[in-house]
Amino acid sequence: MSKGEFERIADYFAPLAAKFGGAYGLTDDAATIAPGTGRTLVVTTDTIVESVHFIGDETADLIARKLLRVSLSDVAAMGAVPRAYLLNIALRRELSDTWLERFVAGLRQDQEEYNIHLIGGDSVSTSGPIVLTATMFGEVEEGRALRRSGAGPGDGVFVSGTLGDGVLGLRAAKGDLSEAKQDTVAALADRYRLPRPRTALGPSLAGIATAAADVSDGLIADLGHIADASAVGARIEFERLPLSDEARQIVMDRSELLAMAATGGDDYELVFTAPEEKIATLLENWSGVSVTRIGTITADSSVRAVDAHGETLLFPRIGFRHA
Repeated sequence: MSKGEFERIADYFAPLAAKFGGAYGLTDDAATIAPGTGRTLVVTTDTIVESVHFIGDETADLIARKLLRVSLSDVAAMGAVPRAYLLNIALRRELSDTWLERFVAGLRQDQEEYNIHLIGGDSVSTSGPIVLTATMFGEVEEGRALRRSGAGPGDGVFVSGTLGDGVLGLRAAKGDLSEAKQDTVAALADRYRLPRPRTALGPSLAGIATAAADVSDGLIADLGHIADASAVGARIEFERLPLSDEARQIVMDRSELLAMAATGGDDYELVFTAPEEKIATLLENWSGVSVTRIGTITADSSVRAVDAHGETLLFPRIGFRHA
C-alpha cells in the first residue's frame, strides 16, 4: 500500500527542503524568500505532461530532472541565479513508492548540481496522465534582468551550444532514427530527456545582452518573441546554425530534417542579442558552452532565415505551439 499525502511529504519531500530556512520543513502551507539588498526576485513556472513533454517510458529520476531544467532555463534567460522551487504533482494512484523514491532522487541530484532547494508545493492524485509543475525562483541584480524587449537594429544574434538536438532526440527516443548509429541515437535521446540549462551563461550576459530568451519552442519562434517584444526583425544565416556532431550525422543522410535545427523545440539553449563590441568582451573571457553568432537584428518586423545566396528559406512550421 502506497503512503498517504502527508507521509509522502514528510518522508520524501521535506528532506529536499531541509537546507532552506524559509521552507520551514514543509510544515506550513507557504514559504518565504528574502532576496538580498539590491536584488530582484525572478519567478517562472513550467508544466510538463506525460505523452506531451515526456514519452512516459523514461525513468522517474530523468522525468524529475527535466521538470526542473526547463524552468532553470527560463531563469537563465533572465540572467538570474536560481535559488528555490515549488513543486506541484498530479500522479496516478497506481504509481508505486519505488517510482516516487526514484523521482525524488532525481530532484535531489539536480538540487545539488544547481544549488537549489524545494520550498513547498502540492500533491494530488489523477486518473489521467502524470502532470508535473515546477515554479522556479531566482535572483538578479536590480535593474539587470534580461528581457525580450531590448534588442535594437544592428545587434548581433547569438545562440549557445547546438540546435536541433532536442527535436531529433525526441525522434531518437521514439525509435524513428533506427538507421543511425546506436551511439548517435543514444546521445540525441539523452539531449531530449535531459536538457542542459545555461545557468552559468545567463547571469554572465547581464549588462551585455540587450535581449534574451531560451530556445524551448524552436529558434525561429523564440527569436520571434524577442522581435515582437522589441518591435524589430531579424535575419538569420542558416549556414551558421551550430549543430552537434550527432545531429550533423543525421541531417547529412536526411536533409529534410535540417530545418529542425531552426524550428525544432526542446533545445533549451539561449538565444540573445548584443552589440558586437560588448559580446567580444564576454567571449574573450568565456570558457563555458560555445556561443555562435547566427545573424543580425534588423529594423523591419520580419524574422527570416536565408541560405548562402541570401535567399529566404520557407519552413512548414516555425516552432512548437500548444493546442
